Amino acid sequence: MFSNSSQLKNWMFGSEEVLMRCRDKVNKQYVAMHSSASKHTGGETLNYLNMEEEQDVLRYFEVKLAEFCAKFKPPMPKGVIGTSFHYFKRFYLRNSIMDYHPKEILVTAIYLASKVEEFNISIGKFVENIPGNRERAARVILNNELLLLKELNFHLTIHNPWRPLEGLLIDLKTRCKHLDNIEALRSDIDTFIDQVFLTDAILIYSPSQIALAAIIHAASRQKQNLDSYVTEHLFGGQGSDAIRNIVTCVRQIRVMVKNMKEPVRHIKALCDRLEACRNQDNNPDSVAYKRKLEELVDEEDSLIEPRAKTSRKDSDLGLKALSPPAN
Repeated sequence: MFSNSSQLKNWMFGSEEVLMRCRDKVNKQYVAMHSSASKHTGGETLNYLNMEEEQDVLRYFEVKLAEFCAKFKPPMPKGVIGTSFHYFKRFYLRNSIMDYHPKEILVTAIYLASKVEEFNISIGKFVENIPGNRERAARVILNNELLLLKELNFHLTIHNPWRPLEGLLIDLKTRCKHLDNIEALRSDIDTFIDQVFLTDAILIYSPSQIALAAIIHAASRQKQNLDSYVTEHLFGGQGSDAIRNIVTCVRQIRVMVKNMKEPVRHIKALCDRLEACRNQDNNPDSVAYKRKLEELVDEEDSLIEPRAKTSRKDSDLGLKALSPPAN
């Protein structure tokens, strides 16, 4: 249940301002660390992205995430899409896009969400949906998977709005017979929830609040009023404070969707700057990244070799113990 989930305990925030403070802190930490390193090595001063510019880039890639999922073959379940957005947004509350490029974390988040939501697809079939070098894409995804798991604190279960949505629709059909065709609301509901995932609402409001906001939004577009359902049926007997709270939450979710920013026009210039100032140790195409992988392999080999020698000695001892005694 959501009330006992890691999602509620660890990944829900009080407001957009709290989220922005987290992102600003991550941005400043990256700039400070890499500026300092650049000064010590005598490197050039880079034009780092600020927090607002990072968010502009992330909005662009969130749209790309939605487009990738919509075009995916075989068709991707809604749960995978919602879970992918949660993973992607959570990752960049702790990391700068200059450290880990969104295009690489994006596909990793979707692949991991496919596993968690039991959308069984092999890495080979998955990368068939990615244009370009598919072998490289598979390598990037598999190399980043453990990183993503760690940054999520292995909190993988996601509560999405669709289950409470179905419960609310059943309740509406049962208790509001006077309403016109409730199933006709689905198209507007789906569009609204798709837009919600492009905002920060999923990190602030519960899945049931988002589901109710989607239903009320769809009903209002079709000139149907659900005020009496909310006040009398859904929250009747819970007091005016509970009603006031849910009305406020629903309104704020709808405002967030209405005020959602379009990707900025100068996104190419921002992406060019991102390429220039990104951490080359985490860039799969860089010399620094390849050198780091070689060092990791050498380190693993140095650990394995003594174990192999020990294993051979133990094996020899075992064989001697089984051999007949010498005359």
